[in-house]
Amino acid sequence: MSLPETRIIISGGGTGGHIFPAIAIADSIKKASPHAEILFVGALGRMEMEKVPAAGYDIEPLWISGLQRRLTWKNLLFPVKLLHSSVRARKIIRRFQPQAVVGVGGYASGPTVKAAAAMGIPTILQEQNSYPGITNKMLAKKAEKICVAYPGMEKYFSKNKLIITGNPVRSSIINAKAKKTEAIDFFNLQNNRITLLVVGGSLGARTINESIHSGLKRLSDAGIQLIWQTGNTYAPLAEAAVRPFEQSGIRTFNFIARMDLAYAAADIVISRAGALAISELCATARPSILVPSPNVAEDHQTKNAMALVKEKAALMVKDKDAADNLITQVLKLAADAAARLELSENISKMAHPDAAFQIARVVLDCIENKKTKL
Repeated sequence: MSLPETRIIISGGGTGGHIFPAIAIADSIKKASPHAEILFVGALGRMEMEKVPAAGYDIEPLWISGLQRRLTWKNLLFPVKLLHSSVRARKIIRRFQPQAVVGVGGYASGPTVKAAAAMGIPTILQEQNSYPGITNKMLAKKAEKICVAYPGMEKYFSKNKLIITGNPVRSSIINAKAKKTEAIDFFNLQNNRITLLVVGGSLGARTINESIHSGLKRLSDAGIQLIWQTGNTYAPLAEAAVRPFEQSGIRTFNFIARMDLAYAAADIVISRAGALAISELCATARPSILVPSPNVAEDHQTKNAMALVKEKAALMVKDKDAADNLITQVLKLAADAAARLELSENISKMAHPDAAFQIARVVLDCIENKKTKL
């Protein structure tokens, strides 16, 4: 049986911030090249092993995880896992015979992209953050192209490899702005009041949750409606806390599946500053208060947030200051329509609604260039 003419591996995952953009890239590749065969390579036990098949793609697992920043016996397994994953990645590549390998970040990306580069297969990196991680810095030396979301990345990567594409965003999110009426009905809110959306990622964010919890009365007294995604851990506390305020339009959810409608309803958003979250805020042009997580490698969320703050495209409250300042900043922004408009206009300028298509085009061009040279 002959192999499909175009075969591509996409490797990485670990969080929704890596997985959903990767799926968006795969979808765009299939639109541009319908007969292309795409295989994902992810980390055993991570969420990509569920989300990728649900999106209609095959995935192969690697036994790999990251180094823990604290002292733990689990770090003793890291060299074993790395060797095992490197050998398995080579076997997967030999069997599938891809013409290009795309690394989107996450544990599985390193062994797969490194093996592909060593085997002479064109590799493309997608760096989502304004400050790259160690793995991508190492992989970049052999990469054909590096798709980035922010300007100024030549500080970290070879300038002639860089292409500013932005980060891929789900199409439902890109089209969210047209769904305001549907969104207000969906969340049972009033159309003439300010609505605050609070998201700390799919797992929630403790500092943000505690700050909102303690500020519920202030929000209600100000007439602000609330859509509050808490994550599973904080959900019972939040459900009890909002009961006295439900008639005021205070809503809580452990997880929001219809994020397009959540963005559509929102006049202000409080969010962590992960790459995917920021890309969605840019795409939906929502006035935002970013609370970067302090628990990420190289403090990259603060760097992501500052890239927007410098352009007057978002506000930022440090995690350590959230308990004292977050609600105050919300009330101040809610009372200032001109400030909200300025933030909305500036963040919209940073949107890349065609990012997935641009990255797909880079991948397919690299394949064509390789064929031309043969």
